[in-house]
Amino acid sequence: MPHTVAALYQFTPLPDAAALQAPLQALCARLGITGTLLLAGEGINGTVAGSAEAIQSFLSELNSENVFGGRLDDLECKLSTAEGPPFRRLKVKLKSEIVTFDNGATDPARGTGTNVAPEDWNALLGRPDLLLVDTRNAFEVALGTFEGAVDLGLKTFGDFRAFADALDPATMPEVALFCTGGIRCEKAGAYLKGRGFATVHLLKGGILKYLETVPEAESRWTGDCFVFDDRIALGHGLVERPDHPPEALR
Repeated sequence: MPHTVAALYQFTPLPDAAALQAPLQALCARLGITGTLLLAGEGINGTVAGSAEAIQSFLSELNSENVFGGRLDDLECKLSTAEGPPFRRLKVKLKSEIVTFDNGATDPARGTGTNVAPEDWNALLGRPDLLLVDTRNAFEVALGTFEGAVDLGLKTFGDFRAFADALDPATMPEVALFCTGGIRCEKAGAYLKGRGFATVHLLKGGILKYLETVPEAESRWTGDCFVFDDRIALGHGLVERPDHPPEALR
């Protein structure tokens, strides 16, 4: 039976993140869910898998008052499937950030840029003088990216700051950012906005939402999208791409 995979995140104040760890762990264990969830004062991030019914129940609980008190009211979530179990166990971790960047100095709540729906992304890419930036690590970019995107050759996401610091906001054209699911773009976009960049576009829902939404015949994406589980990579329609051995990556 196929497994349902949920990639999710939301930036929202969780000052009680430590107190949420045990209830969240218990919820996942009760539903037979595996994967990794990260909790921090700035929100939640993770990818989990289970039966379709278990994932639906899990998401319903997250959106209820039971664990998070209704605070996950804008959860970004992408659903896909896996033929085999994509995770071996469950991990619910406390972190200083839900995506490692600069120890929490950058706050997406202060502004991240303008979200662009996947169905509008192609039109944006057609604009002249647009600086299109892939914010993912180099080994991810090697599997696939958007036509014309700048590959920063990042070893870690935090290295994005050095790239941004070398740019002059006063002379830059419009900037468009994308990543796997959207979370890194929100941090990167907030960093650019904090440095005075006027126009920053973010691909809403990331590459995964684009591959799910935009027909392959109309796609500007080339290659496959790396994912951080045993499936390794997904293609258009979020179909597993089994021809990428783990030892060839990272």
